[in-house]
Amino acid sequence: MKITLKRLACMGASFTSALAMADAASPPVLSPAIPFDVSANPPFTLDNLQHDFDVLSWQTFVALNWPANPDGSANTSAQIGAPGQTVWESWKESYEIFLPQGQKPVAWGQKAPLPAACQGKGDLPVLQQMGKVAGVLDEFIQPFKTGPLVDQNGAYTRNAIMVNQPMFDDIVNNGLYSKEGQQAFMSKADNRIAFACGSQKAQQVGAIMVKSAWKVLDGTDNPGDFHAVDALVYTPGNADPDKGAVIPESCSAQKVGLVGLHIVHKTSAAPQWVWSSFEHVRNVPEKTTPVNERTGPYLFYDAKASDRPVNEPPVPPWDPSKKATPSQIVREIPLTAATRQLNLQWQGALKGTVWANYQLISTQWPTDPADDCQVPSPTNPLGTPAPNFLANATLETYNQGTTPQASSSCMECHNNATTRVTQSPRTSFADFTFLLERAQSTGAKE
Repeated sequence: MKITLKRLACMGASFTSALAMADAASPPVLSPAIPFDVSANPPFTLDNLQHDFDVLSWQTFVALNWPANPDGSANTSAQIGAPGQTVWESWKESYEIFLPQGQKPVAWGQKAPLPAACQGKGDLPVLQQMGKVAGVLDEFIQPFKTGPLVDQNGAYTRNAIMVNQPMFDDIVNNGLYSKEGQQAFMSKADNRIAFACGSQKAQQVGAIMVKSAWKVLDGTDNPGDFHAVDALVYTPGNADPDKGAVIPESCSAQKVGLVGLHIVHKTSAAPQWVWSSFEHVRNVPEKTTPVNERTGPYLFYDAKASDRPVNEPPVPPWDPSKKATPSQIVREIPLTAATRQLNLQWQGALKGTVWANYQLISTQWPTDPADDCQVPSPTNPLGTPAPNFLANATLETYNQGTTPQASSSCMECHNNATTRVTQSPRTSFADFTFLLERAQSTGAKE
């Protein structure tokens, strides 16, 4: 462990970017520049490196939530917290990449057509998922217990997965947006799925995915407490195969507030990606907080509803056109004292902006990364993650905890991700992303 950590630290210690030089003794620097990689500062211990990766998480959070220009680049004339679209919100959402019949997505700077039910209702982002996975109501492909999350107003939260241009370009240029394209790519002897790594030496930002969770805001919510946007909340028509329920197609413009954010960032020091998890500070209480001290009010917990089961998915059918029983959620693993302290520093720097209402839950990173960013270690593909478990209360709501093979661990879970290749003579490992499983066949019907 010491040798591995020292090797990782040496990679970071050579970085000289001023962005990476935040520590407990100096105030955080708010910058629109996305950091290329982690910077490790001596002494090189597990706790210190955890701090360094947590700083990387906050730096990336700030840069991605910087106000954007019309072309999606950071508006360096503005300060974080200014109204308008953020940098990551200009990226490509998964539904724009993996199209019906395996069609090639439109170019980076162009917008994909809206679903028919949403057309004529405004040029707004579309939110349709009720989970991180491909289907809205019944396609849950990740290997854990899951289901939708319901806020205290009885509305289902919605999710989106965005990717930056380096990752989008890798998907498009390699034909990975269709099943046939994935088969063709994997059939070549030297090809493997490996997205671009960030590099301080090359001054290059690597592949980044942003997974967001949103709640519909109503009269009981103050939009000023959230990063709030107008969005098209879309529900495709769906028939529940278990209950026989028919879910009507719908699309309406609604004000939504950000409640959860995963930032997944591939760097040279972390070929298994850096997994940064943020939430709104009012989401849920911690399990270790005595019940009589859970005063809230919380977005996904009601101290007066002691009869509701805790951390259990709602009973199907899941029909977002109707009000549902609110979820009763607590955080299974409390934030560490070090994370709380770091959060106070960054929230202090963000005081006066809506972003001070968000907190880092933790950062998962590989303590034993592969020597080659593009080739995972055959003997330790996960890279020995630290911490062992990480769950966002809005995105891995129902598999929090510390049970091996059952509780949420970003790398452990995403190591199961494959492509849509079914007859490849080689592995179909998908570089820790389930996105590629969304690809359709060019012969498929809508």
